[in-house]
Amino acid sequence: MTGEFSPGQSFPSVRTLAAELKIHPNTAQKIVHHLIDEGWLEVRPGIGTVVAQRPATRASDRKRLLKQDVERLIVEARKLGVSLQEVVQAISAGWAELDATASGRSR
Repeated sequence: MTGEFSPGQSFPSVRTLAAELKIHPNTAQKIVHHLIDEGWLEVRPGIGTVVAQRPATRASDRKRLLKQDVERLIVEARKLGVSLQEVVQAISAGWAELDATASGRSR
Protein backbone atom coordinates (compact mmCIF):
# COMPACT_ATOMS: atom_id res chain seq x y z
CA MET A 1 0.00 0.00 0.00
CA THR A 2 2.83 2.38 0.77
CA GLY A 3 4.51 1.87 -2.57
CA GLU A 4 7.69 0.63 -0.89
CA PHE A 5 7.98 -2.12 -3.50
CA SER A 6 8.01 -1.42 -7.23
CA PRO A 7 5.86 -3.35 -9.70
CA GLY A 8 7.92 -6.08 -11.31
CA GLN A 9 10.36 -6.20 -8.38
CA SER A 10 11.35 -9.73 -7.45
CA PHE A 11 9.75 -11.00 -4.23
CA PRO A 12 11.70 -13.29 -1.89
CA SER A 13 11.12 -17.03 -2.08
CA VAL A 14 9.03 -18.71 0.60
CA ARG A 15 12.19 -20.15 2.17
CA THR A 16 13.94 -16.79 2.20
CA LEU A 17 10.86 -15.05 3.56
CA ALA A 18 10.47 -17.66 6.31
CA ALA A 19 14.13 -17.34 7.29
CA GLU A 20 14.09 -13.52 7.30
CA LEU A 21 10.88 -13.31 9.32
CA LYS A 22 11.79 -16.31 11.49
CA ILE A 23 8.48 -18.01 10.76
CA HIS A 24 7.55 -21.52 9.63
CA PRO A 25 7.74 -22.00 5.84
CA ASN A 26 4.07 -23.07 5.78
CA THR A 27 3.13 -19.71 7.31
CA ALA A 28 5.26 -17.89 4.74
CA GLN A 29 3.56 -19.91 1.98
CA LYS A 30 0.12 -18.88 3.29
CA ILE A 31 1.22 -15.23 3.35
CA VAL A 32 2.49 -15.36 -0.22
CA HIS A 33 -0.70 -17.05 -1.46
CA HIS A 34 -2.81 -14.45 0.34
CA LEU A 35 -0.81 -11.62 -1.28
CA ILE A 36 -1.28 -13.29 -4.69
CA ASP A 37 -5.02 -13.70 -4.08
CA GLU A 38 -5.27 -10.02 -3.05
CA GLY A 39 -3.45 -8.92 -6.21
CA TRP A 40 -0.28 -7.62 -4.50
CA LEU A 41 1.96 -10.31 -5.99
CA GLU A 42 1.91 -12.31 -9.19
CA VAL A 43 3.71 -15.44 -10.34
CA ARG A 44 5.54 -15.15 -13.65
CA PRO A 45 6.62 -18.45 -15.21
CA GLY A 46 10.39 -18.66 -15.51
CA ILE A 47 10.86 -15.56 -13.35
CA GLY A 48 9.19 -16.31 -10.05
CA THR A 49 7.04 -14.22 -7.76
CA VAL A 50 7.11 -10.48 -8.38
CA VAL A 51 5.35 -7.43 -7.05
CA ALA A 52 2.20 -6.75 -9.08
CA GLN A 53 0.91 -3.41 -10.27
CA ARG A 54 -0.43 -1.73 -7.19
CA PRO A 55 -4.14 -2.49 -6.85
CA ALA A 56 -6.48 0.28 -5.84
CA THR A 57 -6.22 0.79 -2.11
CA ARG A 58 -9.46 0.18 -0.32
CA ALA A 59 -10.56 2.67 2.32
CA SER A 60 -11.13 -0.20 4.73
CA ASP A 61 -7.51 -1.35 4.32
CA ARG A 62 -6.19 2.16 4.97
CA LYS A 63 -8.40 2.54 8.04
CA ARG A 64 -7.34 -0.85 9.43
CA LEU A 65 -3.64 -0.05 9.06
CA LEU A 66 -4.03 3.45 10.45
CA LYS A 67 -6.01 2.10 13.40
CA GLN A 68 -3.18 -0.29 14.28
CA ASP A 69 -0.61 2.52 14.18
CA VAL A 70 -2.85 4.85 16.19
CA GLU A 71 -3.34 2.19 18.85
CA ARG A 72 0.44 1.76 19.17
CA LEU A 73 0.89 5.53 19.38
CA ILE A 74 -1.74 5.82 22.12
CA VAL A 75 -0.17 3.02 24.16
CA GLU A 76 3.30 4.57 23.89
CA ALA A 77 2.02 8.08 24.65
CA ARG A 78 0.25 6.84 27.77
CA LYS A 79 3.37 4.97 28.91
CA LEU A 80 5.29 8.24 28.61
CA GLY A 81 2.57 10.27 30.31
CA VAL A 82 1.96 12.38 27.20
CA SER A 83 -1.39 14.14 26.95
CA LEU A 84 -3.76 13.93 23.99
CA GLN A 85 -3.09 17.59 23.26
CA GLU A 86 0.67 16.93 23.13
CA VAL A 87 0.13 13.98 20.79
CA VAL A 88 -2.05 16.08 18.47
CA GLN A 89 0.55 18.87 18.50
CA ALA A 90 3.34 16.41 17.71
CA ILE A 91 1.35 14.92 14.83
CA SER A 92 0.54 18.38 13.46
CA ALA A 93 4.18 19.44 13.67
CA GLY A 94 5.35 16.22 12.00
CA TRP A 95 2.75 16.59 9.26
CA ALA A 96 3.83 20.18 8.59
CA GLU A 97 7.49 19.13 8.53
CA LEU A 98 6.79 16.41 5.97
CA ASP A 99 4.79 18.86 3.86
CA ALA A 100 7.67 21.35 3.96
CA THR A 101 10.18 18.63 3.04
CA ALA A 102 7.98 17.44 0.15
CA SER A 103 7.53 21.00 -1.09
CA GLY A 104 11.27 21.57 -1.00
CA ARG A 105 11.90 18.46 -3.08
CA SER A 106 9.28 19.28 -5.68
CA ARG A 107 10.80 22.61 -6.63
